Amino acid sequence: MQKTFTLIAGVNGVGKSSFAGALLAQPNNELGSFIDTDRLTAAYGGDRLAGGKAALEQIRNCLKNGISFTQETTLSERQPLETVQEALACGFQIRMHYIGLGSLEESLCRIANRVRRGGHDIPEADVRRRFQKRMADLRRILPFCGEAKFYDNENGFMLAAVWQNGLLIPVGTRVLPWVRELAEVCRCF
Repeated sequence: MQKTFTLIAGVNGVGKSSFAGALLAQPNNELGSFIDTDRLTAAYGGDRLAGGKAALEQIRNCLKNGISFTQETTLSERQPLETVQEALACGFQIRMHYIGLGSLEESLCRIANRVRRGGHDIPEADVRRRFQKRMADLRRILPFCGEAKFYDNENGFMLAAVWQNGLLIPVGTRVLPWVRELAEVCRCF
């Protein structure tokens, strides 16, 4: 079996962890080692730096030993692209599941709901910045992906588009506005 780096991506509040949980529950899910930075951060008493360092160490171990692995990411920092490039250099295939929402307000609402239930918060300024540059972040990563699937999570994870051979192919009869925006940014529709 081909060693694979799988990204479960999207801005904060879109449901990456819920999606990952659903994938992990499937038998023979091919996700390999699941690197959960949020869980590692919690294990270090909320210290994001320590959790991030622990995640990087797990990634290095997977790359060194040729172990397929999966990580949730907002794609917003330099680390996801660097990891993708390093994984490719080590012979990994890159696969992405991207979760989208139609509005920043929905992301913020979901984060507030998560916090009310005892989950972690994200500063609103960070969410706003990540939401505004989400298409540019995708544009940086997509060329490296052998496979990418795009899910809309307004009412459950509905497959909205797939990325094949440099083209974004909508699924279904209605093209969602955020999928159309991605197609325009990537000029791949």
